[in-house]
Amino acid sequence: METNATQRNQQFLKRALIACGAMFLFGFACVPLYRIACVHVLGIKLDAQAAGGAKVAALAADPSRWVTVQFVGSVNSTLAWHFAPEKVSVRVHPGVLSEAWFDATNIAPKAIVGNAVPSIAPKTASLYFNKTECFCFTEQVLQAGESRRMPLKFIVDPQLPRDVDTLTLSYTFYNNELATKKLAEQAVTGAIIRDREDQKVAVPSRTL
Repeated sequence: METNATQRNQQFLKRALIACGAMFLFGFACVPLYRIACVHVLGIKLDAQAAGGAKVAALAADPSRWVTVQFVGSVNSTLAWHFAPEKVSVRVHPGVLSEAWFDATNIAPKAIVGNAVPSIAPKTASLYFNKTECFCFTEQVLQAGESRRMPLKFIVDPQLPRDVDTLTLSYTFYNNELATKKLAEQAVTGAIIRDREDQKVAVPSRTL
């Protein structure tokens, strides 16, 4: 009976270790999964290279046509940030480099690393929306109480179907929990080092 109980305990411990390892790997893969979702599920281009730098440079402006681009900003429930576009919409000519700005504020009492995940409606329009600069390309680190203006530069492809005259670009910010935890650990380590250095300076040197 004791041997069976020992075996059961060992099996339970093994399963628990496997589950913990899987959870760690999942957290580590969160940001890559965001990127995969953007590219393969939402069809969003995450950087200027993916958008085709040569293609963007070759786009010809179409001044005879207007396209309205609407902006929506939101945050995941686990992220203590305020995030919103400065303008809810702009009118642009296809083929013309355009710009928009978003504002983010960290209302948490600690630094947080966030990642923005974009989506476009209608979905087919994502093939004709080219970003040349975007805060969604990289992680965004905001210290406690910090605010930041974040730019978005984009070009609507003139090949956008004529029956589409309005696009909605939405961004949702998520807490990159693994990166945030690492940032907090680095801050603690830095504080310990500074404290030790201050103590060394505070101790008077003895003279013979």
